Amino acid sequence: MYKGRFYNIFTSLVVVMALTFIGCSTKVERVKTDEVIDLSGQWNDTDSRLVSEEMMSDVLARPWVDNYVRSHTKPPAVIVGEVRNLSHEHLNVNTFLSDVEKALINSGRVKVVASRVEREEIREERADQDINASEETRKAMGRELGADFMLKGTINTIIDEEGSQAVKFYQVDLTLISLADNSKVWVGQKKIKKFVDKRSLRF
Repeated sequence: MYKGRFYNIFTSLVVVMALTFIGCSTKVERVKTDEVIDLSGQWNDTDSRLVSEEMMSDVLARPWVDNYVRSHTKPPAVIVGEVRNLSHEHLNVNTFLSDVEKALINSGRVKVVASRVEREEIREERADQDINASEETRKAMGRELGADFMLKGTINTIIDEEGSQAVKFYQVDLTLISLADNSKVWVGQKKIKKFVDKRSLRF
């Protein structure tokens, strides 16, 4: 009798341990980088890519580009400035900025100037070349392309939450400003709204 009870208890423990092991195992599956996967409802790579593509498509379709080309007979130079994260989340703004620069450069309609941090590194390299590089390969100082326009913006959120459900509202505002006279030549806005349901699983 005791042997049977002990056997049943032992068997039950083995089953529980096996299920625990299976439940804690890690599964990794490779997916396409453009596949939409929304796990937490927070800002993700899909939001960054889609927002940047849509907003850059809009800014490049507006009259300011053609107006500048007609007046200066050359494409405008744009520098991507700060995009401030004013949301409730810790967003990787650098990824968004990279998506924005990629869309601008690949359009071929504008020239994109290196950021402040990038310029400092490049200037250090030029200074080093000035001493160590040959005359034929040396790159001179004072020939940088000055930006004509700066793109700046903010990312904001509004969270409406009740229990296990939440509505997350994201608003991205971008402004293109002329460095010549501080006039705003384009203002863009993109909104995203997500419904998140985190109800517990029931067995």
